[in-house]
Amino acid sequence: MLIREALRKLRLTWRPLYRLTLLVTGLTTLAGSAVVGAGFLLSWGTFEEVRRSADQDVAYEDPIAAYIDGTMENLQQVGAGVTVLLLALAAGVVAVLQTAYTVAFEYTSDEGQQALTVRELWARMRPHVGVAYWVQWRIWLRVGLVGFLALAVSVGADAGVVPGVERTLVGDTATWQYRLVGGVLPITIAALGVLVYFRHCVATAALVTENSSSRAAVRRAWELTKRAPWKTYGIGLPLMAAVVLAFVVLRYAAGPVAHPLGLAMLWVSDDNPYITGVLVLITPTAVALLLLPLVALPPVCSVVAVLYRDLSAREPRVATPVA
Repeated sequence: MLIREALRKLRLTWRPLYRLTLLVTGLTTLAGSAVVGAGFLLSWGTFEEVRRSADQDVAYEDPIAAYIDGTMENLQQVGAGVTVLLLALAAGVVAVLQTAYTVAFEYTSDEGQQALTVRELWARMRPHVGVAYWVQWRIWLRVGLVGFLALAVSVGADAGVVPGVERTLVGDTATWQYRLVGGVLPITIAALGVLVYFRHCVATAALVTENSSSRAAVRRAWELTKRAPWKTYGIGLPLMAAVVLAFVVLRYAAGPVAHPLGLAMLWVSDDNPYITGVLVLITPTAVALLLLPLVALPPVCSVVAVLYRDLSAREPRVATPVA
């Protein structure tokens, strides 16, 4: 019933919402391409050093060891910076779209099925976008702490610093303690991080509807989903599965795009196979992520907006005393 109601509301307001989503996707593509392009420019000299090192090994008939003398560390630093900027961009995209869908659905409920233009939609959502951005960061920080704990447990098991867990070397059979602590436990902790995200998924809708602060919206989302956690998980898991499936399909469909981009990079880089290989490797994933807001987020944001209204409607009302 909830998903059906979300699709009904989306059908009533799809024109301005999809136009805004298309605009956000276009701007995200430009900004994301600029960030990735800047990363390649910053690492251009490093990739040239990698090629010179490999060519020298070939000339001396030695085994090729291209990534030496700190080149991998330099590439990792650039990659970390690019990742942080892309995460900031992703947080902005999610904040804008969740705000837009909540505002559009509130408009439909309050004023009937009147036409809503993109300009009117933006005017109504603009006061909330900045705060919604910090809502996303608050949520991602909580989920990130859980993910960091999972990573720390896995790294600790591999390093052999966990008491009672022996490090398994290459070629050796892993003990059950290592499989449990180094494999099962990190996956379980990471799954808890997903559940934490579900518990906060209606925070932006709470912010827009109640016109609260980012901290109050996150706290409000936790309180609302606490009353119906299994309903929240039951809706969140299929939505997450749909997003993952859409990402896999888009990534597979974007595979052919990597070939012409790789040829262009070979021409620009004077046949440098290393920088070309990185570009070909990340292209399908990048294209899939850029298309996700247009393909997967409209139904997801719609369901989340309706879920907030359903959870808030279930909240017990406090009777007003009669004077």
